Amino acid sequence: MTSPERIAEHLVLPGVLTAEQAAETVAGILAVQREDGAIPWFRGHHLDPWDHTEAAMALDTAGEHEAAARAYEWLVRHQNADGSWYAAYHDGDPDDVTDRGRESNFVAYLAVGVWHHYLATGDDAFLDRMWPAVYASVEFVLALQQPGGQIGWKREADGTPVTDALLTGSSSIHQALRCALAIAEAREEPQPDWELAAGALGHAIRRHPERFLDKSRYSMDWYYPVLGGAVTGPEAKARIDAQWDDFVVPGLGVRCVLPNPWVTGGESCELALTLWAMGESDRALEILQSIRHLRAEGGMYWTGFVFEGNQAVWPEELTTWTAGSLLLAVAALGGDEATVAVFGGERLPRGLEPDCCAD
Repeated sequence: MTSPERIAEHLVLPGVLTAEQAAETVAGILAVQREDGAIPWFRGHHLDPWDHTEAAMALDTAGEHEAAARAYEWLVRHQNADGSWYAAYHDGDPDDVTDRGRESNFVAYLAVGVWHHYLATGDDAFLDRMWPAVYASVEFVLALQQPGGQIGWKREADGTPVTDALLTGSSSIHQALRCALAIAEAREEPQPDWELAAGALGHAIRRHPERFLDKSRYSMDWYYPVLGGAVTGPEAKARIDAQWDDFVVPGLGVRCVLPNPWVTGGESCELALTLWAMGESDRALEILQSIRHLRAEGGMYWTGFVFEGNQAVWPEELTTWTAGSLLLAVAALGGDEATVAVFGGERLPRGLEPDCCAD
């Protein structure tokens, strides 16, 4: 069990986490993890593969590598024959599937977690064990890629593809494809088709918003093209600045969706991670400091807070992925090498697609 003495310096951030608080948060995630490695949102709720992976990465930032590896082994054991996972498992029970849809960004995220764990541990045997699962998951996802480069949202329970694409989901997949390519390069198994797919996806995200469903009321659609690495440099800054006042509530965090007076911890931490990746650590720190009010006794974090009318924590749930996103953002600001490499783009392929390519 992680103790304050074992907490690395990169998880201590003024006004956000002390060593004692970081240890408490890590312990909170570990307390939810099942013996078989599954990490549901909280006990009695469901597990989805994306948030399960996010929590596993957070454990790696705290040096809980064995617990993180068990989380990835859970995914390997319960991967479907087509390379996917279902969208929801009750309490992480693989025999109690509550949503048999198979969402593309959920499936792709394994590559991000595996690359992060490998960079944190240097465990070549782990990478070898994970490669077949990563390969199969990427192939499942790319089978949903549309002619315009965007990735279809999911397959329904009966296998019917949903070709409508989500900007947030496709942006997350863009990061996952780059991590998958990094894994392939480390194993000396180049995947040129994946490179082409990632390039086409990045181009669609940057230049063709019309290819995605309009979810612009959601803050994730605002910052995820930057967080996923498709939009960078001056374009990234312009994108974030354009809607800063729409989504950021000073002193409270980031709205989930406009115009609702509801700030959420996960979106706030992801925006902080986005700002850090842009080189704006000061603004990132301010965002993380602004959500201290979401920290609960025991070290976990409330999902969100309604800040107008009858002000209240809502919903009343303490989620592993909210705590995990906070630890990842703090680790990035603190210089954790694996987290910096994955979310800062170091050791990930760049320049996959020049903007001169045909539309």
